[in-house]
Formats: sequence, structure tokens, C-alpha cells
Amino acid sequence: MMDKKNNELIKPSSAIPILLYHKIEPPAPTGTPSRSLSVHPKRFESQMRWLKAFGYQGLSICDLMPYLEGKKAGRVFGLTFDDGYRNVLQNAAPILGDLGFTATNYFVSGQIGGYNQWDVPRKIPKLPLMTELEMREWVDNGHEAGAHTISHPVLADLSHEAAQQEITDCKKVIEDAAGAPVKAFCYPHGSHNTNIRTLVENAEYTSATTTKKSHVRTGDERFSLPRITVRRTDPGLKVLFRCLI
Repeated sequence: MMDKKNNELIKPSSAIPILLYHKIEPPAPTGTPSRSLSVHPKRFESQMRWLKAFGYQGLSICDLMPYLEGKKAGRVFGLTFDDGYRNVLQNAAPILGDLGFTATNYFVSGQIGGYNQWDVPRKIPKLPLMTELEMREWVDNGHEAGAHTISHPVLADLSHEAAQQEITDCKKVIEDAAGAPVKAFCYPHGSHNTNIRTLVENAEYTSATTTKKSHVRTGDERFSLPRITVRRTDPGLKVLFRCLI
């Protein structure tokens, strides 16, 4: 742990990191596709505790918005999970609760209580996604439910009508399942363009996250927020440094 003197050497910045996770579970055997996106629960806890030790507060996108808008200032980072894996509720939520962090989980409305069907062609192992009851538990713990389309497609490859349906129709389904408003959107595969961003804004979301690697600065456009992907081998200190840069 860092003492107060060392902690004070790091000042709050106008550049805010948003971390991107997928699965919080022991990684599959070597050679398994997408293995790098499985972060062991103990490593995840180490990452979060390093950030906490340096005075960082982990926030959902909803809770982060006042900082992105310049209405608040502080040493904060956004915390997001893509796809709605059950292992995030089981393994990450207790750690977040212990540290007082909040997070956003982006759900695929067509697979609530299902599995990561979009990964099957790439031979990525099937994993269970949260049920409606588990989504409500996630929200009841102070976290945010976001939208990740109906079927997790590459939105930029779809027709205007198909993309609009994926973006708009998932919102009500996730709101009903989670029992909470859905304002945060995430582009599957990071795929978006001007038309897609307009569709998201017209669907009455207030933000959208990408897979672009960067920090967010006060005043940046809210429908193409960059994030920092955290991978299996990243130690806690490395995640801290990536937040500081």
C-alpha cells in the first residue's frame, strides 16, 4: 500500500480512463481462443486494490458522466464489462462492493440467460450470461445495466433498418429485465460510424463506448468514448500506470 505522501503525488487529471473487461474467471487452457480476455478473479482484485490504494474511485458510466461533463473533478476511472457474463456477478461484484466501486455491464438482449452465441464461429468457449434475476441483482448492488444490441453484430455491416432495430429494440428489453433505465450503449466489436452514432443518439442513449484505446477528456464527444482493454496477464501495477498515462 502507498502512504498518503506518495498518494498525493498523483493529481486528478482531466484525462479520464475507462477500463474494459469481459470475463472475470480463471483463464481457459493455453491455446483457447480469446483466452486473453479472461481475467482471474485474484488478478482483478489486485488491479482494483492498486487503483484504490492510489485514491482512485471506480465508477459506472452513469456515475462517471458528471466528471466527463466537467461538473465534478476527482481521481476517478470508468469501469465497464461487455456482454453480461455471469462470472462478473459471481467474481467481480463482491470485490467492487467491498471497495465501494460501481460499474456498467453491457447486456445483449437476445441472449439474457443464454450464452455468448456470437463467439461460436470463432470456437470461443460458451459461457453463461446473466438471467433477468441476476441482472436485477447486479442493479440492486448499485451497478448500471447498459445495452449491447440484440445479437452482438458488426453494426457497420448492417443495413440502416437492421442496425436501427438492433440499437433501439434492445433498450426496452434490457430495461424490463434489469428493472432500471438504460442510458449507456456499447458498440459490439467496436464497430461504428457516423450513421450508427446518430442512431444511438436518436434512441435516447446518453453515451456510447468503443474499443478505441485512449483516455476521455472533458468535452469529448459522448457517443464514441474510448476505453482501455484489460487483459489476462496485466498486473495491478500495469493497470494503474495505464490509468495514469
